[in-house]
Amino acid sequence: MSAIEPDVETQATKIAWRCTCYNTRKTARAVTEFYDRVLEPSGVTATQFTLLGAISILGPGPISRLAENMALDRTTLTRNLKLLQKTGWIGMRPGADRRERVVSLTPDGQAAVERATPMWRDAQSRIESTLGTDRWHRLQDDLTTLADAVSVE
Repeated sequence: MSAIEPDVETQATKIAWRCTCYNTRKTARAVTEFYDRVLEPSGVTATQFTLLGAISILGPGPISRLAENMALDRTTLTRNLKLLQKTGWIGMRPGADRRERVVSLTPDGQAAVERATPMWRDAQSRIESTLGTDRWHRLQDDLTTLADAVSVE
């Protein structure tokens, strides 16, 4: 038997199920697991692919720029980048400022992106076909709007 009164428990449950943070995190975990399964044959995880793809698109640059573009705090990003560096997929070197680190893809990192990209396209296509193109585009727009609405300046 729950120590919480039935009316309070019902209210708490309603709040939890309607919580934007809870629902976006739950969805993010499910989507990440889906991409991990699809990307598994490439040897690249969804998180790694996202980081490698961003580095590929942005080109060599400071970690701070990558963190800003990915909406990640530098500590979390640096921890993930060190793992990619251990695999040999990225290189890091000092920037113009001694405190700055510049990150870039290595040839092995570019090969990992190229190996995983067809699988990523398959995952994207499967999600879009499940949702339908219009709904998928609305979802992308809504997620961007939500991220913009809650971002701290």
